[in-house]
Amino acid sequence: MTATAPVVGGARARRARPAASAAERLERRRRLTGFSMALPPVVIIALFVGFPVLLAIGFSFGMTGGLNSTSAAIGQNVHEADGLITLDAYRQLFADARFPRDLLATILVTVVTTLVTLAIAIGIAVFLRLRGGRLGAILAGLGVVPMFIPVVIASWAILQFYSGTGFLRSLFAQWGIEFPTYGFTITGVIIASVWVNLPFALLMATSGMQGVPQALIDAARDAGASTLRVIRTVLIPMAGIPLVIAATFTAIGVLGQFTVPYFVGPNAPQQLGVSISNQFQSFNQPQQAAALAVVVFVLASGVAALYVWANFRSAKKEGKV
Repeated sequence: MTATAPVVGGARARRARPAASAAERLERRRRLTGFSMALPPVVIIALFVGFPVLLAIGFSFGMTGGLNSTSAAIGQNVHEADGLITLDAYRQLFADARFPRDLLATILVTVVTTLVTLAIAIGIAVFLRLRGGRLGAILAGLGVVPMFIPVVIASWAILQFYSGTGFLRSLFAQWGIEFPTYGFTITGVIIASVWVNLPFALLMATSGMQGVPQALIDAARDAGASTLRVIRTVLIPMAGIPLVIAATFTAIGVLGQFTVPYFVGPNAPQQLGVSISNQFQSFNQPQQAAALAVVVFVLASGVAALYVWANFRSAKKEGKV
C-alpha cells in the first residue's frame, strides 16, 4: 500500500496539471478577446485626441518643428526652443495683466458653480428620498429639463432673461422697481453654468440617495436623530461617492466651458475657455493659446484626482481592489 501511494498521487497531479493549463489558456483567451474588443476605441482616441494633445503641449514648450511647423509659420510671437524646451510662451502669458484676472474669474466661477449645483442637487435628492410625492417628482423633473436644451440656446435665453432689456427688468419696471442686470456679468455666467450642469449632478445625487438602505434611516430616527442629523450623518456620507463624481464632472466641465461665458460673460475678465479662443483666432497666437490650454489641463487634472480617488475608494469598498 505504501508503495502504490506515490504512484496514485503522481497520477492525480498529472491529471490536475492539464486541467489547470486548460483553464489558464481559456483565461488568457478571454483576456485577449476583451483586449482586442477594447483596442479599436483606444486607438481612435489615441490618434485623434491623445496625439494632438501631445503636439499642442510640445508646441507650448517651443517644439515648433514637424506637424507644428505650419502653426509656427503663420502664428505671431512664436517662441522656438533653443535646447529641449523653452518657457517663453508661459512667461509672456503670466506677464500679461489679463491672465491673472481671467484665471481668478475661472476659478471663482468653477468653485461657486460646483457648490451651488451640488447644494441644489442634494436638496432635491434629499426631499425626493425622504418625502417624495408629487412635489418631489415635479422638482426632479424640472431639474433634468436642461439636459434636453442645447447649451447655446440655454445661454442665449438666459442672457435675454437677465440682460438690461430682458424679461425680469421689464417685468419689475412695471412697478417702478429696478431689477439687477446679470447679463454680461460673472454672476450671469454662474447662473447659466448652474442651469447647464444641474441635470447630471441631480441624477448622481438622486441615485446615491436612493441607494441608502431604509433600515439605516429608520435606525437613526429610532435613536432620536432629527431630520437634519439624518441628512448630515446618514444620507450624505452614504452617497458620498456619487456626490464626489458629480462635483468633479461639474468642476471639469465649468473649467473648460466656452459657450456659456462667450454668450453671457463680460469682455473682461473672461474665462480661460474664451481666452484660448481669443488668443488663437483674434490675436493669431496659437502658442499662447496652447499654453493657456495646458494651464486649464493642469487645473482639471487636479480636480480629476478626486474622481480617481472616488472610483478607487468605491472599488476598494466593494472588494475589487
